[in-house]
Amino acid sequence: MMLVGAAWLSYWIFFLIVMAILFVPVIKILRRTGHSGWWVLLYFVPIANIIGLWVFAFAHWPALDRGHET
Repeated sequence: MMLVGAAWLSYWIFFLIVMAILFVPVIKILRRTGHSGWWVLLYFVPIANIIGLWVFAFAHWPALDRGHET
């Protein structure tokens, strides 16, 4: 079933709203840990997102060197 007209537009608006709701907190968390917010793009790569989660969980966080509390 193809989306046409208003259904197509409402789908993409809904998609963008959901992505903003998901990505904004993750970007804030990444910045607090001292990493770039661009790492959020790993969500779109199937196996890399799981590997990235594990890497960030056990990696050294640069923010700890600057004296920020976690």
